Amino acid sequence: MAAEHEPRAVSVVILKGGVGKSTTSMNLARQLAERGETLFADLDPNGHATNGLGFEDAYQGEVNLGDVILEGTATPHDLIQPTEYEFDLLPSSNTLEDVENDLAGAMQGSARVKSKIVDPLLGDEYEYIVFDCPAYPGMLNNNALVATGNVMIPIEPGSSAIGGYKRTMERLIEPAREYIDVDVLAVVPNKLSDRIDQQTEDRELLENLNTASYEVNPGQPLKEAVPEFARITATEFERIDAGEISTPKPGIRYRSSLSRSLQENKPLQEYDPESDQIECYEELAAIVANGGIDR
Repeated sequence: MAAEHEPRAVSVVILKGGVGKSTTSMNLARQLAERGETLFADLDPNGHATNGLGFEDAYQGEVNLGDVILEGTATPHDLIQPTEYEFDLLPSSNTLEDVENDLAGAMQGSARVKSKIVDPLLGDEYEYIVFDCPAYPGMLNNNALVATGNVMIPIEPGSSAIGGYKRTMERLIEPAREYIDVDVLAVVPNKLSDRIDQQTEDRELLENLNTASYEVNPGQPLKEAVPEFARITATEFERIDAGEISTPKPGIRYRSSLSRSLQENKPLQEYDPESDQIECYEELAAIVANGGIDR
């Protein structure tokens, strides 16, 4: 299938664990595969996505990403695995933490993923590449930012939600912007479950994302990076509180099928094709294809 837009790579990253990063990146890759050839690259040493897709053997394989980006003794094609879900997988490895450490001492250590993986593959073999990144700052995250220049930040309700976002901006995105352009394509609220006509953590998160004054990109307020499926204006919040409109269900909502799909080694599209959440991932795919949110 021919791509409708220019080839693009994107990193899904936040410096906080357990917020649905792997689920977001895998389902994003699945929906991008509807638009063009897609590679899902797992840069997270814990390998949740790789193992969650059923590639435990590749995760423990003798050939790993270090052989590609450090040693030059292998190519991405030696690692890439076809899946049953329209996209290919570049698997994580149980040696990836060692690769992280070795990158710190390598020449052009922050550009290895770009030169060894993205440059040879993007536009030639794949229209889209999605990187699932570690939940901590380091050379793998730096490599992902240099390789893609585009970021999606998943975020979930909770007392540390905005803190995780700010930490990602302050410790990862802003330092990288001293050297390269990094565009935050979207901040993605997910794993929401409560109603928002009451003062719940879901409500607090959505209010923060939709009304906060801080910038996500230079000259762009955070609310402009909120996908349409999670966008609520101040006036709409007032009408919700007044009971004038029914309570919407914005953001990617908690669904048991999302967690079960990983247990079954499948993206949501294959596990529950009737899920009402698939359209959210379709919107995220459109944001990547368009290079940002088009309102």
